[in-house]
Formats: sequence, structure tokens, C-alpha cells
Amino acid sequence: MAETKNLLLFRKWDLSDIEVKDPGLKTAISLRKQILPYTYGRSALKRFNKADVNIVERLINKSMHFGKKYAKNTGRMTGKKTKLLNTVKTAFEIIALKTGQNPVEVLVRAIEFSAPTEDTTRIVYGGTTYHVSVDVAPIRRVDLALKFIADAVKEATFSNPKPIEEHMAEQLMLAASNDQNAPSVKKRHELERIAQASR
Repeated sequence: MAETKNLLLFRKWDLSDIEVKDPGLKTAISLRKQILPYTYGRSALKRFNKADVNIVERLINKSMHFGKKYAKNTGRMTGKKTKLLNTVKTAFEIIALKTGQNPVEVLVRAIEFSAPTEDTTRIVYGGTTYHVSVDVAPIRRVDLALKFIADAVKEATFSNPKPIEEHMAEQLMLAASNDQNAPSVKKRHELERIAQASR
């Protein structure tokens, strides 16, 4: 057990002092200590097991799609995990330089501010469709937050000469400060507004 104490992510960032402030997400955000956030899909076929996958790896996995709107799942970035791993690593270094904070903590804050608490679901009753407001499960909240962040990075990078690492660092810092102009925070508020209207 003595050796596992000093496991730093990318041999730089300590995960032991990071605290998830949102009580609803404590079980869904995993800050398991590992040097490289890469589990080779061991948990892929086990139900709810993604809650145990390190949150940095989940961000990498969510970013392995490509493009804008109609071209999101063309397969162009599928399987390029090492490339995305290096992208996230560089983005973390940019965040550390700009904010002086632990970048994993910035990621956790960004997820907390981008995770919607309410959503809508369709109920068909007697041939008519109703949209009803429902609470969102913790794992789905994290999934949606990561999706919003990854989509914001992809939209910003598309046909833009600025490197993806800088865009990712910017989006995470904006979302972590709960900036209303951050696309992921905007999407969260939009989703919650629609859900409130259909209560």
C-alpha cells in the first residue's frame, strides 16, 4: 500500500486533495489514483462500471469523436486515444500555467457546473405525446456534462488554426468559473429551462 500513495496523474498532478463539492456527483466522479488514465476498456461491458473509471479517462473517451453537427461520428477520431491523451495532458499543463491550480480540480469544477439536474422525457399516453420533467441520475449528469464540454471543444476547434489543446484548456477554465458564456454551462441552463417549462 505504501507505493500507491505517490501515484500522480501524468507523474504531475495529485488527486488525493481534490474534493467533489456537489453531493449528488460524489459517487459518479471517480478520482482513482493512476499514472496514466488508460484502462483498456476493462469496464466497458459491466453495467454502471463507468462510475469507477477515472474522470480524466472519461473526458478522453468522450472526445474521441469528431466534427461539427452532421459529421460528429464519422469515425475520423475513433481509436485515436493516445493522441487525445497527449492533447488532454498538454491542456492540463496550459491550465496549470494560467490558473496555478490543479487541472484535475478545474475539470471536476467544470463538470459540476455543466451537469444538468433536470431533463425531459417523452411519455406517450393515449396516442398523444407529453414531455415530462424528470430528475437526472448522477452517472447521466456526468455523462451529459462531459458531452457538453467535448462538443464545445469540437465546435470551437473545427476549421480553426488554433490548437485543440488551447481550446480544451479555455473551455474547462470557463466552465469551472461558472461563466455564463461557456457553451457547456449554456447548454445546461437551456436543458433545465426546457425541463422547468414542462413540469
